[in-house]
Amino acid sequence: MGISDFKARVHAKQMMAGTFMKTPAYELIEVLAASDLDFICIDMEHSPFDRARTDACLAVARALDFPVLVRVTHFAPQTVLQVLDMGAVGIVAPHITSADMAAQLAKVAHFGDGGRGFAGATRWAGYGKHTMAETLAKSARETVVFAQIEEVEALQNVEAIAAVDGIDGVFLGPSDLSVSMGKTDTGSDDLLAALARTGQAADAHGKAYATFVPNAAKAAEWAQYGPHIFFIGSEQGWMKAGANADAQGVHAIKSKA
Repeated sequence: MGISDFKARVHAKQMMAGTFMKTPAYELIEVLAASDLDFICIDMEHSPFDRARTDACLAVARALDFPVLVRVTHFAPQTVLQVLDMGAVGIVAPHITSADMAAQLAKVAHFGDGGRGFAGATRWAGYGKHTMAETLAKSARETVVFAQIEEVEALQNVEAIAAVDGIDGVFLGPSDLSVSMGKTDTGSDDLLAALARTGQAADAHGKAYATFVPNAAKAAEWAQYGPHIFFIGSEQGWMKAGANADAQGVHAIKSKA
């Protein structure tokens, strides 16, 4: 279960667990790659990942044959090109609100007329190890593209977004979507309806369905709406939760003094 079969697992709608990585340190890639997670998503949108640190993390991920997605800051061609060339297994693109935007995202993430620029001497392409035909086939076989649904406009267009060729899955962002709806938490009936509608759109067009959850309990609760790929919190959240649990346990011990 490495990089080469990640896209096949996504399309097979296997139940998968990953997390957002917020700390730009390749050592954390090594640690999390040794866990039972199915993937990691580097969060360039909300974390201080620059090009050099993203490159280092993706180099380690490739060496360990561990699937790492990148949530880009936006889906400009140069941003998408760079992280794919560095070795990302795929792209998570925020704020996709229409089928036209989704089509442009799919275009810049794949080779073709007006699409991803071709270079055979990148890490992703094996530094010239493969022929052009082999490299193009590798892209079709392995590159994964998720469009994030996180505004009311996106939800209104979710069926059209899910229908776009080259988009492998939709990712419902519960926090941003809730804020867009005017909510102050992620427990509204409107959000649950959005989860269900997005799941129906994904099923109708044979696309994968991902969402963010704080923990496995929430994943089990929301699985009824169709998501099968769960981005669970972040490594920072897990570190804080673990630290708090043990600190509180120690603080609760009665002193013998």
